[in-house]
Amino acid sequence: MIPFLRPAPDASKKVPAEKVVSSYRWHQTGVLLSLCIGYIGYYIIRLIFTTEQNDIMKAYGFTTAQVGLILSCFGIGYGISKLFMGALSDKSNTIRYLATGLIVSAILNVGLGATRNFYLMMILMLVMSIAQGMGAAACQRTIQLWWGKRWRGTVYSIWSSAHNAGAFCCVAVVQLAVFMFSGSIQAVFYTASVVSVIIALFVLWAGSERPAAVGLPSISEYTGDEVVLDGGETSSEDLTDLSLWQIFVQYILKNPMVWAITLTSMSLYLVRYGVMSWIPSYLVQSKGFSPDFAKWLVGIFELAAVPGVILMGAISDFLKDRRALVCLICVLGLVACLTTYFYSTSHVLIVTVLFIMGTLIYAPLTLVGLMVNEAVPKFAVGSSTGFMGFFQYIFGETLATALIGILVAQYGWVASNAVLYGASALSLLLLIYIMIHEARMKRLAKHAE
Repeated sequence: MIPFLRPAPDASKKVPAEKVVSSYRWHQTGVLLSLCIGYIGYYIIRLIFTTEQNDIMKAYGFTTAQVGLILSCFGIGYGISKLFMGALSDKSNTIRYLATGLIVSAILNVGLGATRNFYLMMILMLVMSIAQGMGAAACQRTIQLWWGKRWRGTVYSIWSSAHNAGAFCCVAVVQLAVFMFSGSIQAVFYTASVVSVIIALFVLWAGSERPAAVGLPSISEYTGDEVVLDGGETSSEDLTDLSLWQIFVQYILKNPMVWAITLTSMSLYLVRYGVMSWIPSYLVQSKGFSPDFAKWLVGIFELAAVPGVILMGAISDFLKDRRALVCLICVLGLVACLTTYFYSTSHVLIVTVLFIMGTLIYAPLTLVGLMVNEAVPKFAVGSSTGFMGFFQYIFGETLATALIGILVAQYGWVASNAVLYGASALSLLLLIYIMIHEARMKRLAKHAE
């Protein structure tokens, strides 16, 4: 680890006891802003090529297949990079790690705007996916370091909604660049990079790595927050001398809760992309929607989820971090909505169900992301995030796009319905197991006291 990215040492000067509460609130505000705005910057970079794909094909003479290959380089690379870059964040200064990934992404994005070479674009997208893998893990680990369980669900849900805001901001940056530079594709890439570098500088200015580094007590000391591990033992440490491999084996591979939560997330990712990726095709071919209106429903599906996700995160806090219960209720509602989506012929009802499904899919996806972080010590949060991300993208998204596409071509949309029902059923069974296992661990922890 280069010196710039190493964790900051504990501050030698401590914040006076009478100022701890106000200082904590001040730093938490800066941290939350840096995480949300920083992750928006990641999405501004990530989606530029996607939003500009039609203009790129027209200007560069690329085919749809070529654009698909370039985008697939990002998807595959991102899934693998989340595993390794997530683990590396456990040994890093998370704020600097977050900003560095964004700056590197911005530089590579300049390269995408400066070339028309198909193979170079593939290489740049692959390398960019590695830098993009630095974002989520750094954000999630920082949340664990700065908030106790009482507010963590709400805070995590607010941060998670940044990806929806990022998609909107990406379109806004594209439109700004098109307006200012007469539709130049290169200018779109360059403008996005400049905006993202400015955001990275804001992250470095506003963010704080962990409480002890600014003279505050750790979140465990401040709120009594502890992680209940498999077997009932507890952990409150922020850092460890264990190697990345030791952390990965001991707290990830050997942790049944991590496996159960990860497989739940993978199943929900399959449902997410199985619905979202095929909304235009399914509604046009199966339900008689117009192509233009069907495209708009993709955006509606995404944006409608934001208030619901934050609300469900707050409810999980109110229920004293019973996050698996909230997820279970959401997935039961999701199954009912999927049934309506599959079999209703009313356009009004289908659109209404899509509004609701956004929340019922994204809320449990957000909460399981928090749950996997809470199932490991704070020094293993990045590893748990990367492990889950690997399964989400390499298996969940791939099955939702490639497998469903093949099955629909062979058997029709009824095959897609069966896959989504199966994934929902698997997530329900896993959530029931998680609830039982969580209750057992809490009993063991109380008995140990």
